Amino acid sequence: MGAMCALVVTGTGLTGCSEDPDAGTNGVGKLPAAQIQSKTRAAAEAAGAVRLSGNVVVGERTYRLDMRLKSDGATGSVTAQDTTFQLLRVGEHLFLKADADFWTDADGKGDGSDAAAAHKLDGKYVKVPQGDPSYKKFSVFTDKDVLLDGLLTLHGAVDKDGHHEQAGVRTIRITGADGSGGTLDISLEGRPYPLRLVRGGGAGTLTFSAWGKDFALKEPEKDETVDYGKQLPSS
Repeated sequence: MGAMCALVVTGTGLTGCSEDPDAGTNGVGKLPAAQIQSKTRAAAEAAGAVRLSGNVVVGERTYRLDMRLKSDGATGSVTAQDTTFQLLRVGEHLFLKADADFWTDADGKGDGSDAAAAHKLDGKYVKVPQGDPSYKKFSVFTDKDVLLDGLLTLHGAVDKDGHHEQAGVRTIRITGADGSGGTLDISLEGRPYPLRLVRGGGAGTLTFSAWGKDFALKEPEKDETVDYGKQLPSS
């Protein structure tokens, strides 16, 4: 019977006929789904830093994110429509770095001034003026609290969906609206941090790691930076 139990793999990914799946864990797996959700959001908010990577679908556009975030800034990359750009925020100062194609009109019909601007900005950190429409648009990707608050939301009634594993870490999974409102895997080891999110409606999948691991943030050197002025060229 013991051998049989060792071979059985349940739909929740755990083995054993009589093992307690919450033995040796942080205990959140025993809680109701709503309490699990509350605790994981609290843990995420209290963490000093996190790395977030994966895809987010907004409307008809898909963004590929690889960002390291903390309360006073962020660094990382965003890919949209086959174009990748780097974002760096130190306090209120936001910098964007991309190649010349990013700054050139999408239809390729830009005039000579467009080409000259693109050449000037190619591979440089461009300081984004706070009054520029791009500042609000891009700074969302660098704001830990705003980004997590929007992403860690499950829609519909929240329920538990068994014990699982993410990158070798035991998790408890909660779902919204039986999965159609999203699923969230939460660590059963240490603090109950969210580790993997599948957004409802096919709106992307994200993984979270390096919770609480600080990283250095430094504004780029002057020779790496272009201060374009009051407003960036449209792209």
